[in-house]
Amino acid sequence: MADSSSSSSYIHMVHRLIEECLIFSMSKEECMEALSKNANIKPVITCTVWNELEKENKDFFEGYTKGNHERATEIQKRQRIQSSLNGYTRENNDKD
Repeated sequence: MADSSSSSSYIHMVHRLIEECLIFSMSKEECMEALSKNANIKPVITCTVWNELEKENKDFFEGYTKGNHERATEIQKRQRIQSSLNGYTRENNDKD
């Protein structure tokens, strides 16, 4: 019985850590890597708990995934604009 309680506590801890990753807008892969490196949790455990959370909270994760995709697209757009501006600045500096 103690083993079951221990497993339950471990899964609950992984669940809480995943929630922390969600606060930082991490993807499942980023979360798996972070928990592996920083909490010594095997990626398969994180992935399994994440998948169960997705099943239980389908609407939340659909919105979360969409929001992360939109943020990533916006970041890429900003990076392209910044790169273009940097190139434009360099070209004008070279002409001077």
